[in-house]
Amino acid sequence: MPTLPHAKTLSVDTRYLHVELVDGRMISTPLAWYPELLNATLAQINDYTLICDATGIEWAQLDYHLSVEGMLSAVPERKVA
Repeated sequence: MPTLPHAKTLSVDTRYLHVELVDGRMISTPLAWYPELLNATLAQINDYTLICDATGIEWAQLDYHLSVEGMLSAVPERKVA
């Protein structure tokens, strides 16, 4: 049975959100995929917590959550009406 990917660290630059996984892989996805993060300050982005045994990322100030598995699927977030 496959296991869920676990995050180790998170960093950001002007265009990308980078997540290093405990197995050594690095995920980089465009910030434009996550409007809440794109419009946030660097201080807000850096104020994150790894949740659910490091399979998710929470930005409490922004009331925003991402799953590491979702980032690996390489699908931009979509708004639902």
